[in-house]
Amino acid sequence: MFIHPLADIAECEIGDGTNIWQFVVIMNGAIIGRNCNICAQTLIEGDVKIGDRVTVKSGVQLWNGTEIEDDVFIGPNVTFTNDRFPRSKQYPDQFSGIKVCKKASIGANATILPGLTIGCEAMVGAGAVVTENVPPKAIVIGNPARILRYID
Repeated sequence: MFIHPLADIAECEIGDGTNIWQFVVIMNGAIIGRNCNICAQTLIEGDVKIGDRVTVKSGVQLWNGTEIEDDVFIGPNVTFTNDRFPRSKQYPDQFSGIKVCKKASIGANATILPGLTIGCEAMVGAGAVVTENVPPKAIVIGNPARILRYID
């Protein structure tokens, strides 16, 4: 395991072989699997679970309730959300987390709305705004994201 000296890591679980780069913040209680790569300037809140062999590129924030399964790729500056009706200083009783299933990939600058699931092996195109669940093996693009085709 490698943790850059400029990372801010609270008490959490980090699996063997995982790399944590500079200016990463990981909050108390987060779970990160084995052989992951958490790139610079990433924030991971405490109620987040990340599987094995996951890549999280720079500029990503994973908010409470997010679950990332094994072998997922998250591109730079992907935006995850967890509150359907955000207001300053007003918090829901429970956040609406996002689930990203095994082997899915999310392209740079995509936005994923709260409470959604990205299916196994699905691909979200760069810049897409995902407003509905993405089926397994679907490739989605655009704003709002629509299914372009399925992976064979």
